[in-house]
Amino acid sequence: MKKQEIYKQVIEYFEKAMPVAETELNYNNPYELLVAVILSAQCTDKRVNMVTPDLLARYSGPAELAEAHPDEVFNYIKSISYPNNKAKHLVGMARKLCSDFGGVVPDTLEELITLPGVGRKTANVIQSVVYNKSAMAVDTHVFRVSHRIGLVPKRCTTPYSVETELMKYFPAELIPKAHHWLILHGRYVCKARTPECASCGLTAVCKEYLRQQKR
Repeated sequence: MKKQEIYKQVIEYFEKAMPVAETELNYNNPYELLVAVILSAQCTDKRVNMVTPDLLARYSGPAELAEAHPDEVFNYIKSISYPNNKAKHLVGMARKLCSDFGGVVPDTLEELITLPGVGRKTANVIQSVVYNKSAMAVDTHVFRVSHRIGLVPKRCTTPYSVETELMKYFPAELIPKAHHWLILHGRYVCKARTPECASCGLTAVCKEYLRQQKR
């Protein structure tokens, strides 16, 4: 099956099965989402959503967070993975937001990655979710699902190479939604250790599933 046909069927499936696909992180504005995404690195969205209400009640905007000491922030996020580093990143991010961007979360990759704690994946999440740009954030779920289904070839061994390949075949206007399709599919169906193939509607085109059936 040609790559274009695989993508066509994947898109058709998700459009019906998951017409609404969005982040599971709770937020009310770009600043809050940026804080949540920084905290979500190697941590579940569920855990992040348990922490952010108190954190954001105390530091309601970048100006307040910029005035904080990382040790203070640590007390709010100590149940999150890597709390020491993330506390430093959050304070550094807020200070740079205030000093360089007037407290406004920027909308370009080049500007976003200048913020402490913000790499390409986080920047793409902000571009996609907040600004509805065609940016594909590749986390572990997207990386795994893309390879299993066969949306990307084996030679795509880095998040950036997977991102580039997915951007070639998903229509630009669907990229923001496709990002969440793949994440949610990986989180609840195509799980890392125990994929639930019996409840998956993509087995007809899934490269890994079809390979397993030939054994």
